[in-house]
Amino acid sequence: MSITTPTTVTEVPIPFLALLGARLVKAEGGQSEVRLAVRPEHCNSWHVCHGGVLMTMLDAAMATAARSLHPELRGSATVDMTTSFVRPGEAGNLVAYGKCYHRSSTMAFCEAEVRDEEGGLVARSSGTFKYIRKRGDQGVDG
Repeated sequence: MSITTPTTVTEVPIPFLALLGARLVKAEGGQSEVRLAVRPEHCNSWHVCHGGVLMTMLDAAMATAARSLHPELRGSATVDMTTSFVRPGEAGNLVAYGKCYHRSSTMAFCEAEVRDEEGGLVARSSGTFKYIRKRGDQGVDG
């Protein structure tokens, strides 16, 4: 079995997003987009999207926006993340938009927001990410 090195961020599998049923649909030029069709198992006892699901979308949107500026790297790790929940994410489709607004050779500073189908703001986040370089003897996931 051979390991193919992805050429773009959207080719890199993100297993937890796949488990949730979320899709990374864009990651280029410091911007990204993650989409999720809310299912009952994504919801809390109030029947709205669980905050942890929203934070996962925000985290993935910011990390992939940062990574899109350095696709040759292994990835990025969340150092800090601050989130504000504005209103419930109800049934339907949610979209997280991520943006890297500043980067250095080792760090990226990002922001993201989740919006509902009508464009209403559900949650906002800002985060700091550390770039992780590939090790010479390892594949993409190693």
